[in-house]
Amino acid sequence: MNTISKTLALMLLVLAMPAAAAASDDPLDSSQWRYMLRQYFPDAKVVFDDRVRVVAPDYAEDSLATPVQVRAEGLEDVERVLVLADHSPINPVLDYYPVRAAPAIGFHFKVQQATPIRAAMRTADGTWHVGGVWVDAEGGGCTAPSVGSASPLWESRLGEVEGRLWARGDRSQRLKFRVVHPMDTGLAAGIPAFFIRSVTVSDADGRTLARLEPDEPVAENPVFALDLKHAGAVTVEGRDNNGNVFSARIPAPAS
Repeated sequence: MNTISKTLALMLLVLAMPAAAAASDDPLDSSQWRYMLRQYFPDAKVVFDDRVRVVAPDYAEDSLATPVQVRAEGLEDVERVLVLADHSPINPVLDYYPVRAAPAIGFHFKVQQATPIRAAMRTADGTWHVGGVWVDAEGGGCTAPSVGSASPLWESRLGEVEGRLWARGDRSQRLKFRVVHPMDTGLAAGIPAFFIRSVTVSDADGRTLARLEPDEPVAENPVFALDLKHAGAVTVEGRDNNGNVFSARIPAPAS
């Protein structure tokens, strides 16, 4: 081997070492983790962190709507929460920006097959803190058509929002809301992708409290639960990938 070839081989080895080390250190031992690192965290510092908690059932009894709770315990300055499913045909599940909210969110998602479900939280210094769990499943959730799209009533109810706020003693609130939407992934034969693309929660003065960017794997008629650092009524506004918009005001909890 000549000098140039040796140098090139050494460079390739050095470049491969961080990815290999990160993959082998994956506490969930996922064959897809190296790909996930390259695809979603290029050139970023990524650490596995027990403070990032993902709570989900060991087995998905309903592959169309598996519950997940994501939260940070003692992790400060979280600016973004990216939820991913390693072995899903569509890896991103949702993006969450807790502007004036806790880095915690509850939702349901579709499970195609057994997969790690991970939360990656980016702090102000640019570091991604990752936690996750395995969810086993018979699968098929991402390639099944939505139930609502088969109903003649779904178009008239598209974008309906139902929600409620619960007060807490520290001038914060728990918000839970549901949006009527089929959330089709585009992977079922003959049914194009049709899903909510953005949701903004704001206060009475129009200040953003939290932003959500759901992806196709979020369950049909999605329900989201957020912890807001705010007291008072809120407005939930959103848009889907076809340009349909929705908006609803959720009143403050009764005193």
